[in-house]
Amino acid sequence: MAAATALDKSAQENLPPILDAAADQPPLFDGTIRLYTAYACPFAQRVWITRNYKGLQDSIKLVPLNLQNRPSWYPEKVYSVNKVPALEHNGKIIGESLDLIKYVDSNFEGPSLFPDDPAKREFAEELFSYTDTFSRTVFTSFKGDVAKEAGPAFDYLENALQKFDDGPFLLGQFSLVDIAYIPFVERLEIFLSEVFKYDITAGRPKLAAWVGEVNKIGAYKQTKTDPKELVEYYKKRFFAQQ
Repeated sequence: MAAATALDKSAQENLPPILDAAADQPPLFDGTIRLYTAYACPFAQRVWITRNYKGLQDSIKLVPLNLQNRPSWYPEKVYSVNKVPALEHNGKIIGESLDLIKYVDSNFEGPSLFPDDPAKREFAEELFSYTDTFSRTVFTSFKGDVAKEAGPAFDYLENALQKFDDGPFLLGQFSLVDIAYIPFVERLEIFLSEVFKYDITAGRPKLAAWVGEVNKIGAYKQTKTDPKELVEYYKKRFFAQQ
C-alpha cells in the first residue's frame, strides 16, 4: 500500500518554479530537506523518481535550478561542485546521483528499492557500474552508425533483463537499478527514433516490456522530459557545429 500511496501523491504534486540567477537562495541548513535538481537533467531525475516512489514529496522539498542561468549562490554557498542533483540533509550536502538514490533509499521511510537477495545485490552493482559506459556508448554513436555502435548497449540491457524471471524489471522487481537507467533510456529512445529512425526495442522484447512497465509507474511519470524539447536540445548539443 505504501508504494500505491507514493504513486498517487506523485501524480498530484504541484512542482515549484525554476530558480534562475536572479532568484534568492533558500535558507541553508534550517532543518528542511532539499533536493537541488533540474527538471530536464537525467542524473537529477534518478533522485526525483526515488523520492517520489518512496512517498517523500512532503519530506524532501524540490529546489529546481535553471542550469543555463544558474544562481551564483549555488556553487558559492550550497554545492561547490556546481552540479545537480544535491541533497541538503542533516547539516550537509550530498551529491552524485547513484550515491544519492542509495542514500535516499537507506535513510528515509517508504518502500525499499533494493533487494535483500545477495545474488540480486551483486548483479545490481554490476549494472550500476555499467551505467556510464551505457550512456557514453550510445551518445558517441550519434556521430557514426547508430544501429551498429549503439546496439550493443541496448543488447546489454536486453540480456540483463533475462537474469531474473520473477518480474519484468532488471532485478525482477522494480528497484534502484531501473531508476538508474530509465532517465537515459527515456531520452535515447525518443531521440534515436525521431532523428535516426532507430527503434531501440525492435528485436528486444524484454527491453520493450521493461519500458512499458516503467511507464506505468506514477512516481516516474511526472519526472518525464518533454519529447520536443529533448529533441531540440540534443540536436543543438550534438549537431550544432556540423
